[in-house]
Amino acid sequence: MITLTQRCPEPPATARCLHLALTAAERCRSRLHCHSEEGEALYLKLSRGTILQPGEFLATADGTVTVQIQAKPEPTLRVEAADRLSLLQAAYHLGNRHVPLEIHASYLRLTADPVLQTLLEQRGLAVTFEVTAFCPEAGAYPSHAH
Repeated sequence: MITLTQRCPEPPATARCLHLALTAAERCRSRLHCHSEEGEALYLKLSRGTILQPGEFLATADGTVTVQIQAKPEPTLRVEAADRLSLLQAAYHLGNRHVPLEIHASYLRLTADPVLQTLLEQRGLAVTFEVTAFCPEAGAYPSHAH
């Protein structure tokens, strides 16, 4: 099993590079047993509070193996509104429920949830089910691990 303990800005030219697709929830875990896209057993042993972003690299302590993080497609809801105020109100109500949210100028994306889907549809919003990469906002307070 390959243990990944640190972030690295760029993989060393001599390092073996693997790829790891993780869901949004998995990218917030500092300890995780998983497998690379190439089938290698991996163990994430990162600083507490680490939030991984797609495109980042992790490395073993000796730097001989690096892993590039990818966003794994997952069930999501895409929320669109006829006007910006309705979209802002939806973001407010979802934020009050501490729902991880990906925010774009013309739509919101959240993890698929039938209760939230009903709430949004009752507010007159267009909700579409999608299986896609989900990259929610990291939050207002950056982690010390960044």
